[in-house]
Amino acid sequence: MTRLSLPRLRLTGAAPCAAALSLALLAGCSPSDPSDPVAITPPPVQTPDPTPTPAAPTPVAFMSDVHFQNVYGDFKNSQFAGIPTRDGKHATIRTMYAQLTSTRLFNENYFAFFAALDDAYARGIRVVALPGDYTDDAQPMNVDGIAAIMREYQAKGMRFFLAPGNHDPVEPYDDNEAGKNDFLTKEGKEQKIFATGNPACIAKDPTVICTDQIMEQGTERLMTRMAEFGFMPNKADLLWETPFSKYSGGKYSYDEALAQAAVKNRQFEICLEGSGGAYKAAGEAKLGKPFTKCTEMIDSTYLVEPVKGLWLLSIDANVFVPNAKFDPAKPHDFKGYDGAGNAGWNKVITHKMFLMDYIKSVAARAKAEGKQLMAFSHYPTMDFYANQTAAMKAVFKSGAFQTARVPDQTVANAVAATGLRLHVGGHMHFNGTNDHQDAGGNYLVNVQSPSLAVYGAAYKIVTYKDQDTIDVQTMPLNTVPRFAELFPHYVVENDYLKGSSVPGDASKRWDRSILETRSYGEYTHQYFGELSRLRFMDEYWPCEMKEAAMALDGKQMLILSQLQTKVTLAQLKDVPGVVPLTASCAAAGTAAGAAVAASTLATDWLDATARADKLASAAGLRLDDFATISAYDFYGDFHRTVYAGELALRDMGQQRVNQYKVLMAAFPATPAAIVKVGDKPSDQNPVHVPFQNQFKQVFAILKGLGSAKPSDHFTVDLKGKKVSNASNNGLSFN
Repeated sequence: MTRLSLPRLRLTGAAPCAAALSLALLAGCSPSDPSDPVAITPPPVQTPDPTPTPAAPTPVAFMSDVHFQNVYGDFKNSQFAGIPTRDGKHATIRTMYAQLTSTRLFNENYFAFFAALDDAYARGIRVVALPGDYTDDAQPMNVDGIAAIMREYQAKGMRFFLAPGNHDPVEPYDDNEAGKNDFLTKEGKEQKIFATGNPACIAKDPTVICTDQIMEQGTERLMTRMAEFGFMPNKADLLWETPFSKYSGGKYSYDEALAQAAVKNRQFEICLEGSGGAYKAAGEAKLGKPFTKCTEMIDSTYLVEPVKGLWLLSIDANVFVPNAKFDPAKPHDFKGYDGAGNAGWNKVITHKMFLMDYIKSVAARAKAEGKQLMAFSHYPTMDFYANQTAAMKAVFKSGAFQTARVPDQTVANAVAATGLRLHVGGHMHFNGTNDHQDAGGNYLVNVQSPSLAVYGAAYKIVTYKDQDTIDVQTMPLNTVPRFAELFPHYVVENDYLKGSSVPGDASKRWDRSILETRSYGEYTHQYFGELSRLRFMDEYWPCEMKEAAMALDGKQMLILSQLQTKVTLAQLKDVPGVVPLTASCAAAGTAAGAAVAASTLATDWLDATARADKLASAAGLRLDDFATISAYDFYGDFHRTVYAGELALRDMGQQRVNQYKVLMAAFPATPAAIVKVGDKPSDQNPVHVPFQNQFKQVFAILKGLGSAKPSDHFTVDLKGKKVSNASNNGLSFN
């Protein structure tokens, strides 16, 4: 595959603007100063016309959650230019600790984006859709940076179409107080960088760098800066419209499209309680009282036909609901709205009802006109946990795994009822597939496009084979050129943390072996292990489950699944060395019945070992080999499967998949109930009871996640209403 050269320039300022114009790209340069007035103007230069009638179906690459940060950007502040590099650049990057405790990378995904674009280009793909979170947090430095890259690839013949995510914009209106605490200095320390409206900047805090290159831009400013990437019409397109478009005589006109694309023509009313405008009266009648905190807001949804027969529906599923701080006298104050991250489609169907009607009309027209409709938004339209959400809520801590973001069943029904048949979403950084059929027989498939910034980094290629058959391929990014380019700076950070006596630095020390990884695939794999260790285990797993998951290897787990003993958790202190568990997470309970000698645990363990050995042998495996699944491997595998699905099983390999299948089937059909004192397990529970009760459920969830609808290479039969695996080498826990 021929590699395209990666730019060595800073991607901000006048130089990219001149380059963009000299290459005759779609739009004039976006304003680089966030204080520039916002006004959407038509791009003076257009891309070449696409082939009117494609010889073959048009493949579309979906690259979700790029979370682009310009790692060689310019803060435009003389106090901090970043870390000087050997080739004369300056690295403007976040710390490795920040990455290892975040559900996304901040730095290396810069290189992954280039790798994905190069790979797609080499495969002949010329249409790329980005379902939201294309930037870190819509900061000018990052928005201008990714725009310059997309213009570079536009010059080679690609087209880009964006949908907004909850990170672009973070709020509906500009936030000039935003910033980050953890940019990396050349000494390996953290540096705070905030926008000029931040209280620390106003107070002239000497420890803070202040620049509006780090402010968070709102919807209008983003639509201005990114106008050429779908948010405005292009003469090359055969159709472009918004939910508010009305063309004379019902016939498409570029000039009319251009006029109607203005922000003033793309607004709707939203209220605290639901949809305003034409939907308000019915909503108020249903509620029994008037709606409150109503205001006008921009919606950036658009439908475009970039190639004859292909319709791309970019859905603005961001819903910013007015909150207690909303002031009708200051409707553009970002503090007056809740974030969109947890709202998703649950709020679209109640607060943006005009979109549901519009989607229904688009789906009907696409069917009548024989268009290949691909709809995409940032948020999933149905359960993205392979229908394991209820089980996950029952087993893990309240709010664990961001289950608040899972769409209600009413969402899948409502979206399916529009007649939409295919939706590509992002947001959760997951690789996954799910489908839904409503009571009326309407069939909807939701494809979750993974993030480029996490383990399982990949993009999707979606192609209509015919009007009722869709092919979906997942393209993993295991190999990313230059992925280790920033590693020398992390060495300095690691050395600083190891040698620091500053309180708190010790807790931020991370495993330096991640810098020895040889590929992006290996790097993200270990990143997820560290993310699990440093964050997920505390945040998601109840105390006693966390202890077991972080102490037991696969062999010990299999033996514990077979253990039957009367020795209690409270007695474990008397028999150290048998089971690596304690009663530290249990509450003191009252003994019931006569106690057995703690020493009997050793005999019971030997009996359980014999039973575990038979289970392993029956599957053609050796019990001792289960010990190669360390605790770190296990909980890392669990979280990797949550995010990457089928791709995670491929990384595990056949033997480990087979070992997990043995564990999944090893637990008693009905484990004994856990005796509790309050909300904690009693220390009078027999040693095996909490583990068998809880981990039977954990392994059932793991099986469900790893036995979901195909998510690697598959076909969607819209007429037959099914998703089928198109790969013969996929792995599953079934």
